[in-house]
Amino acid sequence: MSKKLIDFIDICKSYDGMNVLDQLNLYIRENEFLTLLGPSGCGKTTTLRILGGFESPDSGKVMFDGADITNVPPNKRALNTVFQKYALFTHMTIAENIAFGLKIKNKTKAYIDDKIRYALKLVNLDGFENRSPALLSGGQQQRIAIARAIVNEPKVLLLDEPLGALDLKLRQDMQYELIRLKNELGITFVYVTHDQEEALTMSDTIVVMNQGYIQQIGTPEDIYNEPQNAFVADFIGDSNIIDGIMVEDRLVEILGARFPCVDEGFGRNKPVDVVIRPEDIDLVEPEKGTITGRVTHLIFKGVHYEMEVMANGFELLVHSTDMVPVGQEVGISVVPFDIQIMNKPESEDEEAVGVEE
Repeated sequence: MSKKLIDFIDICKSYDGMNVLDQLNLYIRENEFLTLLGPSGCGKTTTLRILGGFESPDSGKVMFDGADITNVPPNKRALNTVFQKYALFTHMTIAENIAFGLKIKNKTKAYIDDKIRYALKLVNLDGFENRSPALLSGGQQQRIAIARAIVNEPKVLLLDEPLGALDLKLRQDMQYELIRLKNELGITFVYVTHDQEEALTMSDTIVVMNQGYIQQIGTPEDIYNEPQNAFVADFIGDSNIIDGIMVEDRLVEILGARFPCVDEGFGRNKPVDVVIRPEDIDLVEPEKGTITGRVTHLIFKGVHYEMEVMANGFELLVHSTDMVPVGQEVGISVVPFDIQIMNKPESEDEEAVGVEE
């Protein structure tokens, strides 16, 4: 396993008396693609800006490769940032934009020319040296911003919602480009987004944040399949979150019926939150289901049908490649492995804090 490169230790940050980060502890490994994911105001961009040196924490420290960089200015850190607004200089050519940081470092012309060619080839824009940024598409401007960052050979590339201004198809293309770049360059990527699909597609590790706290850290598969609280389950993909009673190990009661599950250790007759993904619900003939319901809504989504099924007063969201017409009675079946059990938060504060690493 690669070594720990970045370590946030007890980072606190507030603005106008409002806590944005509260005792944040997080480490990032060398060559990792780590994504900070969460809704607006959760603290993800503040975390990135503290790492970049654009903000100072109120308390705590940031370690980089074993050295304390908490008070080191941005230009002295071995990292570069690509922002959502690419901040390209429109009065300069593409080559001059990319060379900007290298000229400040007094590199030779031959070195700079070589680096420009290398960077443009890497982002699939060779031959664009003499063009103006103003004449480029959003996706091309985004690539130039990345090229400008990577010629400085940073150990870490920070990306703050860099695909937010692009349309859907271009955004998906750029996701694959970023994965390719990360693999070719062998550097650490720290990525900020509120887009769950982006996070699931690109990341080695996802850090889900809410209200200044880390809710869960894990691989995309862990985060999606094993959410540790209702916030994560609700934020990552679509979920049915249902009040339940854990009757005993491996048996939960929801919607007036008992469903076998695989979870243990919650106690007996304990209130729990139950998460079932829409794609994990099987609609069967009424007599074959654990409970029955009626289809109330139907939308065709291209790869699947999205249906709402009213079952014992609860509207279940169901994704299926089989269409069931509105009004039809159905049986509802879920295999035990696809039922996730979570403790209910005991207070609103606990709901915000969620799980600590």
